[in-house]
Amino acid sequence: MSWTIARTEQITVSGDLFNGWTVVEVDGEVDIHTHAAIRHAVLQLLAEGHRHFVLDLCPVSYLDSGGLGTVVTLTKRIRAREGSLRITCPSAQILQVFTLGGLGDAYEFYDSPQEATRQAPSIDGLAQWPRPAS
Repeated sequence: MSWTIARTEQITVSGDLFNGWTVVEVDGEVDIHTHAAIRHAVLQLLAEGHRHFVLDLCPVSYLDSGGLGTVVTLTKRIRAREGSLRITCPSAQILQVFTLGGLGDAYEFYDSPQEATRQAPSIDGLAQWPRPAS
């Protein structure tokens, strides 16, 4: 059962629950005009007790450094609550933003929300962040 968390003219952020994960789908361009809506939506979900997130970027056509900064900020907040974060559908352009920001190896990337939620979250999901365990 999907629900809309935030909507502006430029972006829609919606949520869904699956296998212990809160899937946050972002639809639109993630830039200086929209990243605050994403941050607010995830912080609201954290305040409601959600801890394990899949950030679904499948519908995102553009991500700038401000959007990357928002992902890092949210990761820190989710980690502080002993949660998990996975990112889906990293296009070449979006992956390049993570790589240029020095974070290409810091996140778990999946091809789809279905793949990311196949396994239930573990209690140490971000314990090794910002670098994955070898």
